[in-house]
Amino acid sequence: MSSRTPKTVAVLMGGLSAERSVSLSTGQECATALRQAGYNVVEIDADVNLEKSLRKVNPDVVFNALHGRWGEDGCVQGILEWLGLPYTHSGVLPSALAMNKERTKDTFRRIGLPVADSFLVARNSVTKKHPMATPYIIKPNNEGSSVGVYFVTDDKKMPPELTNDMPETLMIEAFVPGRELTTTVVGERALTVTDILTDDWYDFNAKYLDGGSKHIVPAKLPKIIFDACLNYALRAHQVLGCRGISRTDFRWDEDKGVAGLILLETNTQPGMTPTSLSPEQAASVGMPFVELCKFLVEDASCNR
Repeated sequence: MSSRTPKTVAVLMGGLSAERSVSLSTGQECATALRQAGYNVVEIDADVNLEKSLRKVNPDVVFNALHGRWGEDGCVQGILEWLGLPYTHSGVLPSALAMNKERTKDTFRRIGLPVADSFLVARNSVTKKHPMATPYIIKPNNEGSSVGVYFVTDDKKMPPELTNDMPETLMIEAFVPGRELTTTVVGERALTVTDILTDDWYDFNAKYLDGGSKHIVPAKLPKIIFDACLNYALRAHQVLGCRGISRTDFRWDEDKGVAGLILLETNTQPGMTPTSLSPEQAASVGMPFVELCKFLVEDASCNR
């Protein structure tokens, strides 16, 4: 710590999104780690009274452990900027940009990062006919943690009926076969690559249920693919303007070599639950969870 008086850190968790349960787990893990690091920690469930709660606590730093809409899409970041409270993770613009999957892809395309073919459609048009050749993915343009994702494989059947909570605008994305890989960036360093093994695909349960997936860290890959993951993840982090930490997900079709490595998306506030990938990667390169959380607090600022 840089002073004798411990910083007061408000950990924002819970929130209003479909990822509330994940955020509560992330927040609790981070609050515990920050207490171990010597900070005075106050946990705040981010509801409609968030601004009042923050004024009451008046923390030195806000640790943003929210996931999904309102928490990692620039909304909460805007409140924190308005209040003048230093906060962790990315700022308003990169948070909003990364949460919009199609805008993110447009940004990646402009600097030559490889992404899957995709486009946006109105929800009511999806169930009438196949919007592209199968296999393809239907998913919200602005959610995370595999919330509301449909995998369509049979062109002889009508597209699936969607649940009523799906947004009006959806992304249609060509399915990319191959292995599921991911790389975390902390500061300006791409840490390592994880190979994610699942029985089916990396859905919500595979991400957050104990035993839902197996992680091989570091991934056993050809050096050219391993290095490309590190390079692409760092470039994605930088072009979006991310701060603190991000995690970029890939699919790799082994039959195509480097040409088969495709970026799926970049998460500006990756999970910090007991089954999450980023803390595991940090630990594998010598950064224990407490040190990771401490780094994010010491990196916090406004005008991010």
